[in-house]
Amino acid sequence: MDSDQGLVTSKFPRTAQYNSEWVTSSASGGANSLWLTEWLTTALDLQPGMRVLDLGCGRAASSIFLHREFGVQVWATDLWFSATENRQRINDAGVADGVFPIHADARSLPFAEGFFDAIVCVDSYIYFGTDDLFLNNLARFVKPGGQVAIVGAGLMQEMEGPVPEHLREWWTHELGCLHSADWWRRHWERTGIVTVELADSMADGWQCWMDWHLLIAPDNAVEIQAVKADAGRNLGYVRMVGRREGKVELSDPTVSMPMQYTKTPLLR
Repeated sequence: MDSDQGLVTSKFPRTAQYNSEWVTSSASGGANSLWLTEWLTTALDLQPGMRVLDLGCGRAASSIFLHREFGVQVWATDLWFSATENRQRINDAGVADGVFPIHADARSLPFAEGFFDAIVCVDSYIYFGTDDLFLNNLARFVKPGGQVAIVGAGLMQEMEGPVPEHLREWWTHELGCLHSADWWRRHWERTGIVTVELADSMADGWQCWMDWHLLIAPDNAVEIQAVKADAGRNLGYVRMVGRREGKVELSDPTVSMPMQYTKTPLLR
């Protein structure tokens, strides 16, 4: 597939302005991060000068996009990809004054509480966010009233029973982290930490999923065939936006238990 033919679409007019070679060379996962970021930002209240955490940013394409399109300051944070390489990409994009690469684990973030106006997570929240306790730890870094937003691969509805036959060749146990928008809504709402403002799926998201793989990984026949055969019955893209409740007191994460050892007799 020709890169321009695959990437330039009226569905994502902001992304269409970016050089196709730059977009594909900045790929860091199984989804087009700019498409997902553009879709997510239609539900966000981003204003110039805001501080935004882009958690699990990969090669920082989404971070560069956020800064250029909305004038926000972005902390491009990732564990798997080099902050040094991201700095080079950021410099080449001419946005070093507004995008700051950070190497950090999502479970051990080096930021002050309440530092960010918003937190976004593009196609990476599934790797850590299914943990029942994770939202408490993450939400501490956004101001009360600030938005926390996620987007990425997911299910159209939860699978009851065995994996459908047409997905079995591709499906592995790691894909158990994929969930529906309704599942994510329940997962967040029961904590009381955020008010969920939106939880939905992308219309024809499976087609975007397949088109992207045909462009950047045409040899990945097993996944392409699975997504094509599924045709949106189970697979697609989901997003969710929550706003941190100001009245909820968040607990500090437990990193160690203070205790004093006292020697006592072992036997009676």
